[in-house]
Amino acid sequence: MTDKIFARAAQPATPISFDVPAGACDCHTHIHGDVEDFPFFAGRVYTPGPASPDEMAALHEALHVERVVIVTPSVYGTDNSSSLFGMKARGATARGVAVIDDKTTEAQLDAMHADGFRGIRINLATDGVNDPDVGRARFAAAVERMSARGWHVQLYTTPAMISAIRGLVLASPVPVVFDHFGGLEAALGLEQPGFSDLVALVKSGKAHVKISGAYRSSNLAPDYQDMVPYARALIAANPDRIVWGTDWPHPDSAQVAGRKATDPAPFHQIDDGRLLNQLPVWSQDDDIRRKILVDNPARLYGF
Repeated sequence: MTDKIFARAAQPATPISFDVPAGACDCHTHIHGDVEDFPFFAGRVYTPGPASPDEMAALHEALHVERVVIVTPSVYGTDNSSSLFGMKARGATARGVAVIDDKTTEAQLDAMHADGFRGIRINLATDGVNDPDVGRARFAAAVERMSARGWHVQLYTTPAMISAIRGLVLASPVPVVFDHFGGLEAALGLEQPGFSDLVALVKSGKAHVKISGAYRSSNLAPDYQDMVPYARALIAANPDRIVWGTDWPHPDSAQVAGRKATDPAPFHQIDDGRLLNQLPVWSQDDDIRRKILVDNPARLYGF
């Protein structure tokens, strides 16, 4: 892989316009190490470029963000070694979210915990899972596996699937975290199916939501103004259950006509400085922003 094939992951172009509190956390990032050391999963649906720990460090220095959560993306299957590579480079200010399967042993999970992993991710969106029965079964199995360990279960899915698993989430003995605004579509409005269920789950305290990856839900770059009512509704429902993230390096996991899974999928070029500057638009309260950036991640990820 070379820069002639892949565009580099974006770095912030806009200075931060507010005081970011000490201990702030970017709760959703990925590391893509050198492909020779960290090969991709043969069954992946896209092929991203490299995104190194040094590049991530530069990102967070510009954003004034101290802590990070590195999430294993679908391109690695159940191989979490690239995430661990990034976590070790960051040290005590990093935590991880792993992808596992039924072959993952309890001893392996113990080792992951020692390394700083604190949750597992179920990716129903990139996998194209729309069958509620499949979603319920995968979620229930994950919750059962994590119940004795106390890790959280993170889902990348759609509002329709959130509605389908609502009862299971309410009964879950472990925290549940929804990626990227719960996969909503800004153009469909606040009354879109599933959004009220997401809000209700957040209000109940049984679910966290990452107000991250706004570009996945909105077509109004670069400020994503149409995300304002959704962010405000989720924060108002329960500010103790909201965390923030960049989704750096902003992979393009979409199915594109004519692009094979093994073809290079250039990163989205997102200005994360401008993105973080939307947080004071979403919440003008300093104490609430501190909860979102510092207190909630510290509790959820065990910083």
